[in-house]
Amino acid sequence: MGVLKDLRETGEMIKFQHTIFALPFALIALVSAPAEGWPPLRVWLLVLLAMVAARTAAMAFNRLVDHRLDALNPRTADRSLPGGRLSRRFVWLVTLVASTLFVLAAGLLNSLCLLLALPTLGVLLGYSLTKRFTAAAHLWLGAALGIAPIGAWIAVSGRLDLAPVVLGVSVMLWVAGFDIIYSLQDEAFDRSTGLHSIPATLGALRALNLARILHILSLAGFAAFAVLSGGGTLRWSAVVAAAAMLGWQHTLVTPDDLSRVNAAFFTANGILAVAMGVLFIGARALGRG
Repeated sequence: MGVLKDLRETGEMIKFQHTIFALPFALIALVSAPAEGWPPLRVWLLVLLAMVAARTAAMAFNRLVDHRLDALNPRTADRSLPGGRLSRRFVWLVTLVASTLFVLAAGLLNSLCLLLALPTLGVLLGYSLTKRFTAAAHLWLGAALGIAPIGAWIAVSGRLDLAPVVLGVSVMLWVAGFDIIYSLQDEAFDRSTGLHSIPATLGALRALNLARILHILSLAGFAAFAVLSGGGTLRWSAVVAAAAMLGWQHTLVTPDDLSRVNAAFFTANGILAVAMGVLFIGARALGRG
C-alpha cells in the first residue's frame, strides 16, 4: 500500500496529465518525418518512453529545486514535498531513474538520439533554475517542450531537418505564451521573493500583450510547418483549430480577472494540442491533407 500510495503521489507531483501539451507534437513529428510507411511499433514505444521519462525527470527535479519556495507560496504549499507526503530522497530516486530511462530509450533509438540525450537532459533539468536569474524562463520552458518534436523526428529519420526545427520553435513560442499567462497567478509572490518572470518584470497587462505576440508567432510557425509537411485540408484545419484555441484563451484572462486561468492554461491548450495531433495524424493516415 505504501508503494502504491507513493506512486499515486508521484503521478500527482509530476502532473502527468500535462504530458498532453508535448506528446501530440512529438507524434506529429513522428508521422511527418520522411520514412517508408509508418514508423515501426518499436520506435513509437521508445519515443513514448523517452517522453514520459524526460518529463518525469524534469518535473521531479523541479519539485526538488523549488521545495523551499513552494512551501512559502500559498498556491503551492500543499504540493507533495512541502506537504510532507513524499521525501526528498524518494523524489531524488525518481529523478535519477527517469533520467536513466530517458538516456536508455534514446540510445535504443539511434546514435544521434543518444548523442543528444545528455544535452537535452541538461536543458530539461536546467529550466528549474532559470527563474533565479532571468525572466526568459518562460522561453526556456518552451524550448524544453519544443525539443520533443525535434527528438521524435530524429528518432524516425536519424537526421535533423528544417521542418522539425520550425515545429519545435513554434511549440517553444506557444508554451512560453501560455506559461506567461499561468504565471500571472504568482506575480506578487515572484516580486516578493526576487524570482524573475515576465509578469513580475513587466506587469500583468504588458505580460498578456507579450503572450499574445508569442502566440501569433507560434501560429505562423504552425502554418509554416503545415506547408513543409505537405499542406492539405486536414493540416490547415489543424492550424485553424490552433488559432481558435489561442484566441479563446486570450478572452478568458484579463489583468484584473484571473479566475479562469486554469481554463486558459489547461483546457484551451490541451484541446489545441490534441486537435492538431489528431488532424496531422489523420492527414498522414489518409495519405493526403
